[in-house]
Amino acid sequence: MKIIMLGAPGAGKGTQAKKIAEKYMIPHISTGDIFRANIKGGTELGMKAKSYMDQGLLVPDDVTIGMLLDRISQEDCKNGYVLDGFPRTIPQAESLTEALAQRGEKLDFAVNVDVPDEAIITRMSGRRACLSCGATYHIVYNQTKSEGVCDACGEKLALRDDDKPETVKKRLSVYHEQTKPLIDYYQKAGIIKTVDGTQDLNKVFEDIITVLEA
Repeated sequence: MKIIMLGAPGAGKGTQAKKIAEKYMIPHISTGDIFRANIKGGTELGMKAKSYMDQGLLVPDDVTIGMLLDRISQEDCKNGYVLDGFPRTIPQAESLTEALAQRGEKLDFAVNVDVPDEAIITRMSGRRACLSCGATYHIVYNQTKSEGVCDACGEKLALRDDDKPETVKKRLSVYHEQTKPLIDYYQKAGIIKTVDGTQDLNKVFEDIITVLEA
C-alpha cells in the first residue's frame, strides 16, 4: 500500500502517517528524515542537499526525488510506505508519478486530512516543543504532566517560531498557493480520500482506515 499524506501544516497528517505505518507495518517516510539520513551518511545527494540548505535555499526537486527513490527502493518498502511532506507542489507530484511509472509502480492513495485555517491557527499556537529532545505537546490536546516541562527529559518547553500565529498564517498562504492544488491533481488520478481532521485524532484515524479498506 503506497500512500501519500496531504493537508495543511498543523492538520495532524504526520501523527496519522505514523499511526497508518504502525497498523500496516510499512515505513513512515518524511522528507526531513530522508534529508537528515543522507546528510549524516555523507551520500552524494545528501551533500548536494546540504550545500543548498547551508545557503538557506530550497533543495531542488531532482535531488529530493533522487533521495526519495533511493529510500523507497530499500527492502522495508517492498509492501508499501507512507510519504509525509512530499510532494508539496504539482511539478514534484508529476515527477514522482513519472519516476514511479518507470519502475512499474504507482501510488494507491492520497489521504487528505482536511482542517479549516482558523482551527489550524488555534491548534498550532497551542503547540509546545522540547528543544532538547524534540518531543511535542499541546496546551489543550496533549498536556504535559507538569506545566511547561517535557515529560520525556524534564527540560523546559517553548513555543517554536513556526508555531506563532503570524508564521502559521504565512505557512497557510504558501500551502494554499502551492500544495492545495495537489488535491485536484490526485482527484483526477482517482486516488484522493478526504477525512475530517477537526475530530479527535483517534476518530480521524478510524475514518482513514475506513476509506483505505473500503
